[in-house]
Amino acid sequence: MTTPPFDLATACAHVARRDRTLARVMREVGPCGLEIAARQSPYEALAQSIVYQQLSARAAATIYARFCRLFGSSRCPRPPQVAEAKVELLRTAGLSRTKAEALRDLAAKALDGTVPARARTEKLSDEDLIERLTEVRGVGRWTVEMFLIFTLGRPDVLPVDDYGVRKGFARAFGRRVLPRPKELTGHGECWRPYRTVASWYLWRANDGA
Repeated sequence: MTTPPFDLATACAHVARRDRTLARVMREVGPCGLEIAARQSPYEALAQSIVYQQLSARAAATIYARFCRLFGSSRCPRPPQVAEAKVELLRTAGLSRTKAEALRDLAAKALDGTVPARARTEKLSDEDLIERLTEVRGVGRWTVEMFLIFTLGRPDVLPVDDYGVRKGFARAFGRRVLPRPKELTGHGECWRPYRTVASWYLWRANDGA
C-alpha cells in the first residue's frame, strides 16, 4: 500500500477551506490516511472485488485464497487461466455460480482489452473507466468507484450511493435522515476537485458511532 498520486495536504486544505462543517470532522479525525494498492492491476482489483461482494472480510479472504490456489499460486490467477477454467472448478473454491461466471467474464474482457492494463488507465477519465468496467458481469458503478479510489488513487471520486458515505454525511451535518444521492452530489460540488478526500473523512466520521 502507498499514498495516492496527488498531494493530500493540498487536498485536505482545499476541502477544509470550502466546508467548515467537514473541517471540524477533519480536525477530530486527524491526518488523512488514504492509501492505495498501487501495484494492483485493474483485472486483479476487480477479481478481488467480485469475490468479496456481500461477504465478511474473513470469509471472502478465505475464498479468495482458495481461488488463487486452484491455479497453484497465492496470487491472483492470470486472465487466460480463469477464462479457460470451468465454472464447476471455480465453484470448488467456495464461489457462487454467479461469481464464478463473473470472474470468467472479467478474464475474457481483460483479454479483449475492455478491462485495460494499469498503464492504459492513466489515459482514461473516471467516467470512461466506469463505462468500460461496468460492462463486466457483476461489476457496478460502486465497485468501479472503489477501484478508482483505492487502486488508482483518483482525487475526485464521490460515491453518492455508498451507505457509509451517506451515513457519515448525516452524522457530520446533524441529519436524522440519510441524504439522497442527488443532495449529496449537490453539496459535494464545493469539495471539487478533491471529493475523494471528503469521502474518506465521511467514512471516518462513522468510526465513533
